[in-house]
Amino acid sequence: MNLNTKNINTWCPGCPNNLILESTKQAIKSLIKEGYKHKNFAMVAGIGCHAKIFDYINLSGIYTLHGRVIPTMLGINVGNPKLNVIGFAGDGDTYSEGLAHFISAGRYNANTTLIVHNNQSFSLTTGQVTPTSQHGFTAKSEPFGNKNKPLNPIRLALSSGATFVARCNANDLKHTASIIKQAIKHKGFSFVDIIQNCLIFNLDMNKLDKHMYKISNKNNIKKAFELADKWDYNSNKGKIPVGIFYKEKRKTLDENLKSG
Repeated sequence: MNLNTKNINTWCPGCPNNLILESTKQAIKSLIKEGYKHKNFAMVAGIGCHAKIFDYINLSGIYTLHGRVIPTMLGINVGNPKLNVIGFAGDGDTYSEGLAHFISAGRYNANTTLIVHNNQSFSLTTGQVTPTSQHGFTAKSEPFGNKNKPLNPIRLALSSGATFVARCNANDLKHTASIIKQAIKHKGFSFVDIIQNCLIFNLDMNKLDKHMYKISNKNNIKKAFELADKWDYNSNKGKIPVGIFYKEKRKTLDENLKSG
């Protein structure tokens, strides 16, 4: 299956978005080999650097508004529960304008997959602060440094009831492809936060790879929270767990709607 398109890639040369693109393609191709139908995939993209991925994968879908990837995915899922709906969003897109939707997604548990390209800055609009930007980050919107501590989206996802919670390193293509594949196969709301560098803005948070180590925790919620607290998105030091933090089997939104 050819998932490529004829559109010209306009991401910055070397941008890790290219690696997330390739990881996603590998995951989908692997699923198609297992029997998934190409026509049953649908994608949604928000506003930001990440959103160009919509132009580079040969899947049906829709560009949506800033912060509205999750409700758009939800609408597609309710309209056709047979589709494998994948949403791509940025950290500003999801954790700022889209935060209320993110919290509710865990409660609804619709059979959808959210992939967040998290570079801890609004890079498309020249590097403003997002909810996951570290304390002290100096940007055009914060010339005297960010005075707020960053949001921990892994902890928030766990608290909100997401049934599949994971974090990846964009630079580890093989591992990221594996996690995305597992996220799509999971029945329920799957959340994958992908840590990536921005080559232009917030350079202090680049080169986190050496701090990352792989984990796999399936159904121990207490351990999941402990792992989530290992890294607070505020430091480029210490240990950063990547992999599956939590996975739980629970009725999906579609199953609940059918049961009345």
